[in-house]
Amino acid sequence: MTQSSQATTQGTREILFSQAINEAIRTAMREDPSVIIMGEDIAGAAGRADQGFIDAWGGPWRATRGLITEFGPERVLDTPISEAGFVGTAVGAAMTGLRPIVEVMMADFLGVCFDQVFNQAAKMLYMTGGQINMPLVIRTAYGTRAGTSRMGGGSGAQHSQTLYSLVVHIPGLKVVVPSTPYNAKGLLLTAIKDPDPVVFFEHKFLNSTRGPVPEEAYYPPLGKAEVLREGADLTLMGIGSTTLLCLEAAQKLAGAGLQAEVLDLLSLSPLDEETIIASVKKTKRAVIVDEETPRCSVARDVAAILVDKAFDYLDAPVKTVCSAHTPVPFAVALEEAYGPSVPRILGAVEEMMGISLPK
Repeated sequence: MTQSSQATTQGTREILFSQAINEAIRTAMREDPSVIIMGEDIAGAAGRADQGFIDAWGGPWRATRGLITEFGPERVLDTPISEAGFVGTAVGAAMTGLRPIVEVMMADFLGVCFDQVFNQAAKMLYMTGGQINMPLVIRTAYGTRAGTSRMGGGSGAQHSQTLYSLVVHIPGLKVVVPSTPYNAKGLLLTAIKDPDPVVFFEHKFLNSTRGPVPEEAYYPPLGKAEVLREGADLTLMGIGSTTLLCLEAAQKLAGAGLQAEVLDLLSLSPLDEETIIASVKKTKRAVIVDEETPRCSVARDVAAILVDKAFDYLDAPVKTVCSAHTPVPFAVALEEAYGPSVPRILGAVEEMMGISLPK
């Protein structure tokens, strides 16, 4: 995707991030009867079949609300609290030709179904010599309130982690991290049609954000980053919610006379190395902002790629802004300080460029 992709939404109605997810699922289910969805509380208190279905709760993010009323319990499956069980069921369903969308409520819970995701879904095409595709989408929520200036948070160390680098590390899995309602709808529609397993990370505190989204279906390609803002002095790279922090930081840098280019990575596997390297060749400097803990993070991986493939173009060391290398704290004040923020991004720019920005 390029800058023009967002321009097409001018004058379009604005909806919530969670509504964009809902629209993508609903569109896919209407177009293809092989698409099913399963997960904990995705239908909620929908009532008994002989009583008729009421408008359902739709999970903690309301992203599946109302689907049960249109598609019924054969295609919208509330599951027990057993990620290993229902993700394994989805893998089997994908092997038989269905296209399951599975909601793993929190990214932290991927630990409960590691084998099903990392050893079965990821390797099925390879282990069967290309005979069995795995058209599976796993939607999962991640993140803290750090740097978001939003109410909520305080979910603690087992319900707040950012874990996409664990998935990126496994060959055979595709990883997508949308940042706006627009790319959430489009990339989810593309992921559902993809023949390979896609893990779709949705930041918890983006669900309440609004943005322009066309009513019709659209299918941006996976594996493409997006240039959100042109600049010549440095490149800021964001992932999901940190893209919004990069845009805010770029605005403040503009006030100080620095033009920052902002990249939204969007797809982490495959990763758009071409766009990343092209931007840094132009600006000579890079700051990667990632809500993960720093060790073996996507930010550090991108930094290594730049050192390996664009070293001669760099005028300063690549900087990364990540969360602290600790479990996510429960206390709100500590959680706010835990992750990336605009002040931390500006501090990295000051250190990289050897300057002092106006306060």
